Amino acid sequence: MKTKTTNTRQIVLDTETTGLSPEQGHRVIEIGAVELINRRPTGNHFHEYINPEREVEAEALAVHGISNEFLQDKPVFKDLIDRFVDYIDGAELIIHNAPFDVGFLNHEFKLVSPKYNKIAKYCTVFDTLKFAREKHPGQRNSLDALCKRYDINNSDRVLHGALLDAKILADLYLVMTGGQISLFGDDDQTQHVSHQNKTQFTIKRDGNFKVIRATAEELALHDGFFTD
Repeated sequence: MKTKTTNTRQIVLDTETTGLSPEQGHRVIEIGAVELINRRPTGNHFHEYINPEREVEAEALAVHGISNEFLQDKPVFKDLIDRFVDYIDGAELIIHNAPFDVGFLNHEFKLVSPKYNKIAKYCTVFDTLKFAREKHPGQRNSLDALCKRYDINNSDRVLHGALLDAKILADLYLVMTGGQISLFGDDDQTQHVSHQNKTQFTIKRDGNFKVIRATAEELALHDGFFTD
């Protein structure tokens, strides 16, 4: 008699936002997620830029480089929520600093319609920041700090991008929890960074403002909201 096996489905996820707090009216502007089945990538990504129907704060722009002009023709959250829910439903979400992203996503769900449940009703959540703090107490546990500690190459990460950060986090999660590395090679990461740089070029060409690269302190603020 054959033993029935159950595939473990995980979604490594990151978001970018207009600011730091949904309670202050800030919104999600990018979702990037990669699917793992039995700790291996499937190539089934979810990646969307989203029109937040409000302005992006200058401090947030400095971190991710995603401008109001770039987002004007992108779909609003209600246009993609059903696809997103179908994508995450039944999976385990892997998120660095989960309260930040989950809080924003729950806020977006509530704004669309009360018929949508909170994230916890659709899937479980594994917070890599919480895990890292327990594994490395008293040390810096931002995504950049952990990449350095575990020798994960994130040298192409000029600005934050949700899909690129999700790929980096997938590598990091597997190293921290079992030693598996190099899910996504340098070519894959570089390709996405090139797209991000293309976005920056579009911003410079079409916008009436200068894109400011994030300082180390600003990057740490984004990675380490609620962190060391």
